[in-house]
Amino acid sequence: MNTVVGSHDLLFITLDTLRYDVAQELAGKGRTPVLSALIPGGQWERRHSPASFTYAAHQAFFAGFLPTPATPGLHPRLFAMRFEGSETTTPETCLFEAPDLVTGLAARGYHTLCIGGVGFFNKLTPLGRVLPGLFAESHWGPELGVREPRSTEHQVALAVRRLEALPREQRVFLFLNVSALHQPNRHYLSGATQDSRASHAAALEYVDTQLPPLFAALRRRGPSFCIVCSDHGTAYGEEGYTGHRLGHPAVWTVPYAEFLLPWEAAP
Repeated sequence: MNTVVGSHDLLFITLDTLRYDVAQELAGKGRTPVLSALIPGGQWERRHSPASFTYAAHQAFFAGFLPTPATPGLHPRLFAMRFEGSETTTPETCLFEAPDLVTGLAARGYHTLCIGGVGFFNKLTPLGRVLPGLFAESHWGPELGVREPRSTEHQVALAVRRLEALPREQRVFLFLNVSALHQPNRHYLSGATQDSRASHAAALEYVDTQLPPLFAALRRRGPSFCIVCSDHGTAYGEEGYTGHRLGHPAVWTVPYAEFLLPWEAAP
């Protein structure tokens, strides 16, 4: 990451609440062609989230603790904040003398931009201002939130506008918290009266259709390094569990992908 930070824009998308099994199933069936064309091998990596709900997971992410590969052993991290005793910080890790990744990137010259989604990014309360407050620029409105069926369309359009307003030589760290997967998601499945694994899958299909303008805007600016993952999953009745903020494999197991997005200069 030390060769990427400073030379590339950085994109971090959290597909809030997305289950690993649903993501992998849809990828295998060709139902998420945009994401499948970008993630390595067209398959999501199976990882474990550091937390079981949005606020805690993102606090960990911004401290450098991204979802951990779901295999035994020590796994070197992409980013780390310096602290004593870290066993997953290696010479390849981008190390910051900062309390969090956003502050660390800002010190390296990045413009930090947050497009909020779920309630922990809505800036309506002191708690809802903690995470977006890390960024130099942050945005939220009801049209970006969980109750808006076209939320991803609005989030992507806003992100594109902000990217296009910035000079191309200005490196950007863009964080996008996609809200569509979070409950309520029944409006993505025709005739559904309650949320289900099927409506969760339909929400992911919707999200996939809305992402191309975002990746196109990044390609116009220069090369980008992208991380796309879930912060946690959610249960739909498995073993009697519903929702998240609980210790069930459907919650702890998340999809993860990282990839380079090349620059496509205008002809």
